[in-house]
Amino acid sequence: MTVTWYVVRASGLVAFALLTASIALGLLMTGGARSTRWPRFALEDVHGFAGVVGGGFIALHGLALLVDSYLPFTLFQLVVPGTSPYRPLATAAGIVAAELLAALALTNRLRRQIPHRLWRRAHYLNFGVWLLALAHGLTAGGDTGTAWAEVLYTFCAATVAGLTVWRVLGPTAPASTRLRDASASS
Repeated sequence: MTVTWYVVRASGLVAFALLTASIALGLLMTGGARSTRWPRFALEDVHGFAGVVGGGFIALHGLALLVDSYLPFTLFQLVVPGTSPYRPLATAAGIVAAELLAALALTNRLRRQIPHRLWRRAHYLNFGVWLLALAHGLTAGGDTGTAWAEVLYTFCAATVAGLTVWRVLGPTAPASTRLRDASASS
């Protein structure tokens, strides 16, 4: 295997981990979690930064696929879902996730020009991006089936699922206490 194949795999996994971190922070913030160590603006910045850097790793993932000689892809196959010779449905999930994430990045860039309600509703599509990325990783990933990758996917899925349930059902204790207690036990 070539170096680019390792870059493909690593960049995809790092992008997924960063996407998970961004979603987790978003859920914590919208759920009212507060930290005694970090002001809200800092959490918002880390949330956004994780999304931007995750997008960069997605771009690196695609670029590495373009130049990889082990399993070469054309630009057309990386842009049009379902045209890949390698696991077309699994690859399509990743392509749709990346393209949807790019569209959501555009709505973030235009956040001040579009109605807040529209931006917020569009922002919920990040869950779809994350689910498609999870499906892509599990079904197209070269490391799927290894113990460490299964731990990563399980941890990420449990984190997003748990925080989503917490966010939907609402906190049972004051948010400032919950986050302070969680950071003290770390």
